[in-house]
Amino acid sequence: MAFQDGHVSIQSNLPAPVLWRRLSAGGIVLGAICFCFALTPSLVPREPLVQGALGGAVFGVGYGIWFLMGLLANWLEVRLLSGRSARLIAITALGVTTVATAICLWLSTDWQNSIRSAWGLPAVDTWAPFTVLALSAAVFLVLLVCGRMFWLISTRWSHKSKSFLAPKLANLLGLLAALAIFSMLINGVLLRASLRLIDSASRAADAIIPPDMEIPAGYLKTGSAASLVAWEDLGRWGRNYVTSGPDGAAIAAFWGAPAPDPIRVYVGLNAAYEPAARAALAFEELRRVGGFDRKVLVIAMPTGSGWLDPGAMNSLEFIARGDVATVAVQYSYLASPVSVVVDPRHGLAEAQAMFDLVYAHWTALPRDARPRLYLHGLSLGAFLSQETVPLLDVLGDPIQGAMWAGSPFLSDFWNMVVNRRQPDSPAWKPRFGNGSLIRTGNQGARFDAFQTDWGDMRLVFLQYGSDPIVFFDWSLAWRRPDWLTGIRAPDVSPKMQWVPVVTLLQVGMDMAVALGDPGFGHDYIARHYIPAWAAALAPDGWDDQTEARLIAHLDGLRAR
Repeated sequence: MAFQDGHVSIQSNLPAPVLWRRLSAGGIVLGAICFCFALTPSLVPREPLVQGALGGAVFGVGYGIWFLMGLLANWLEVRLLSGRSARLIAITALGVTTVATAICLWLSTDWQNSIRSAWGLPAVDTWAPFTVLALSAAVFLVLLVCGRMFWLISTRWSHKSKSFLAPKLANLLGLLAALAIFSMLINGVLLRASLRLIDSASRAADAIIPPDMEIPAGYLKTGSAASLVAWEDLGRWGRNYVTSGPDGAAIAAFWGAPAPDPIRVYVGLNAAYEPAARAALAFEELRRVGGFDRKVLVIAMPTGSGWLDPGAMNSLEFIARGDVATVAVQYSYLASPVSVVVDPRHGLAEAQAMFDLVYAHWTALPRDARPRLYLHGLSLGAFLSQETVPLLDVLGDPIQGAMWAGSPFLSDFWNMVVNRRQPDSPAWKPRFGNGSLIRTGNQGARFDAFQTDWGDMRLVFLQYGSDPIVFFDWSLAWRRPDWLTGIRAPDVSPKMQWVPVVTLLQVGMDMAVALGDPGFGHDYIARHYIPAWAAALAPDGWDDQTEARLIAHLDGLRAR
């Protein structure tokens, strides 16, 4: 394979030095154009190291597209410019691209600061572009070597096959052989080894019990001596969950009236081998502690690692004045982003079994002597919770509602709400139907802004406009998303633009770094959970002053 004056030619014998052939001028130009677009803002602020990794990957995509275009031109026997004219065009294009890249690198600081300003974050370091450029070059070189190794394997297999196959069949065989080898290396070696390492590390972290963490003594506490669930079987996040949160005294002090201790039931992954057995254990534990005797009962699906957001759970317990029981079952050790890649439906068996057991028992209770039943989930937990709601089956005896936060892009329920929204509402805050069943909101939305009153069931969606896990879509590669048209979410940069393929990679990278800035991206906080829970629960005597007081109270607890 040779690159000359923008041409790509395939030689009959391809020695190993193909790895060191000079770069294509056209590939550099197209890669640099893609790199410049990748510097533009997306949903989440990117640190220089993240931006560098993204820039190098996007440059590699552009370079690879040019290479494929050259192969197609060769196959179609298209005559390209050569000689002095080709060299002049290449030099001019490289010069213009170099200047444009320098300008874009200089502007990239302002582009990143446009997101940081919307998020209330400090401005980025002015030296960041140099780090971005250096890391992008390193990432591109790694990708270039991998790409040329792939091509070398493909062409060598093709060359050897031409002795007994037609040229085109030989080329196809070479390509398939290279794909098989690289697929085996990536999926069979790198990916599996990485997942084993992540799983082992997550499993070990889940089993660690800090020496200063004591087994709870209360009868109502899961993991106590009276509990059906062993302390060791709660897992890391389960132990932290059942021993934290406000007690009745703290809730009573806020409301100025007596309040019971909230009930938190949790069953870890090690408690039973089968999902149905874990759900059954959680159900029996819920009955043991009197969960069905509380005013409010919540089936909560944790994130992939088993974590339940304290901001959501503490808000719930204060709003319910302590008269609430929550039940949750762990289904994985892996964090939600990893679980989404491995198997996003992995926890569906636990979610379905838990809902079926609780709902069947709940419907058998007298209507005037049973708790109000709600569902809750964050991120992957929201997806799994939504998958367990058989709306048509529960209409005869409906649950009271749900509060779902950060519903991921793979949720059919959430996508239905967005796609069937009122035409005058934005995709980042869709208005569904007449608002009697479903309402959505973000950091500043009011869930009561509808002419129609709530019905018997209240389904509340909380999502941030800057959450890439909510708004990622594969169609970003070829279609402008609705959330970038019309009025934008307040936490989305006004300078973000849609670019085919590049925006897909940008938002895909955003998903990996969407945590770390509370109140934006995928990092949900109590002050936004509070109005969402209030909309779902419809607590007596709730007003704007009470909401503001609870927000200030929980913010103060977090600060301490």
